[in-house]
Amino acid sequence: MISVIVVVALVAVALVVMGMRIGSAREEERERGHRRSHEDEASLFGDDVPVREAERGLIEVMPSAVVISDIHGSVRYYSPGARRMGIVQGGWLASRDIEDIITQVAKDGEIRQREVDIPINYPAGVRPRDDGSGRGIQAGDAVPSDTMQVRIRAGRITELLYVVLIEDVSEQRRFEAMRRDFVTNVSHELKTPAGAISLLAETINDAADDPKMVRYFAGRITKESERLTEMVKRLIDLQRAQNPAMNFSATNVSAIAVVREAVQENIVQAQAKHIGIGISFNGTSVALTAADAAQRGERVGDAMVFVDEESLRTSIKNLVENAIRYSPERTKVSVGVSVENGQVKIRVVDQGIGIPADSLGRIFERFYRVDPARSRATGGTGLGLSIVKHCVQECGGTISVWSHEGEGSTFTISLPESEAA
Repeated sequence: MISVIVVVALVAVALVVMGMRIGSAREEERERGHRRSHEDEASLFGDDVPVREAERGLIEVMPSAVVISDIHGSVRYYSPGARRMGIVQGGWLASRDIEDIITQVAKDGEIRQREVDIPINYPAGVRPRDDGSGRGIQAGDAVPSDTMQVRIRAGRITELLYVVLIEDVSEQRRFEAMRRDFVTNVSHELKTPAGAISLLAETINDAADDPKMVRYFAGRITKESERLTEMVKRLIDLQRAQNPAMNFSATNVSAIAVVREAVQENIVQAQAKHIGIGISFNGTSVALTAADAAQRGERVGDAMVFVDEESLRTSIKNLVENAIRYSPERTKVSVGVSVENGQVKIRVVDQGIGIPADSLGRIFERFYRVDPARSRATGGTGLGLSIVKHCVQECGGTISVWSHEGEGSTFTISLPESEAA
């Protein structure tokens, strides 16, 4: 009887111990589940950081546009940058290339990265500043395009969602192409006159017994030497314009006075082509020189700008020189100065050959020529407008161009008006 009681007691004790162990195990499992749930809900940046706020803040400061979608292209979230690019339309990805990358990521889980050209689907109210006329294209700006080159990086973030990081590299690739073109062009432009001089010297040696031919080829050598000297001088001017710290000295100067000086430096070339030059202020014609103005007793206004006088004069001189060079004989070049809303506008207008629409975004590049054959015939180096761009920018202004092929061009320098009289 006693043994039965002992056995029952032992069994009871065993059941109690087992129950305690089971309860403890369940409590530990609940604690582990609670910890996992807390870890899932907590931010990676700390337990006291709100997850939603951290997510939005991180996405907004990222340099890339962000799109989060499923494998079918249904978008769960997209950043303001993605909206401006027009990547998302009606809650779905609008690019087949991005959809293909997500499909590849879904197959093997590997992160993918590539560069592609995609069409720009501009959202309502987001359009480039272009009315099709070429008006308002500023130096350094590309003509608005309907495509852009982007770098895409895509990867899986959950079992069903994928993130796509999109960076517009169109401008970067354009500048890389400009740099490559500059190296190629400067090599070619310097090699051409140097090679011509060498060839002409050999020809003179062969024609030493013919004085007439010697004089002819000597004249050709002189012309090529002048071209080479002009090109080197322009390169030096361009270098100075790009590094103005040693030479830049801003003072209050008269816009009309600087325009008159720049025009006088081109007056001989204009007369040789029978091209008339006119200067105006706020639409009223003024004399080409201060002496003529004093003799006539002109009483027109003036505009003061706080700039480096030499840089501004170089800019206007180059614009007038180009206007004369690319205008037919017996036409007119006008240089107008006006004050508009605190800005001094200096416009150089010609009746020349004009600029094709596809070249408007490149004419301020070094050595870029709309028509290389015509530029060589007229003696252009392809550096004048690049020098103008840098000089105007260092003066704190902007330069823009309006042009139609066959209808002439208008270059406009805008500078803040100086308050000092």
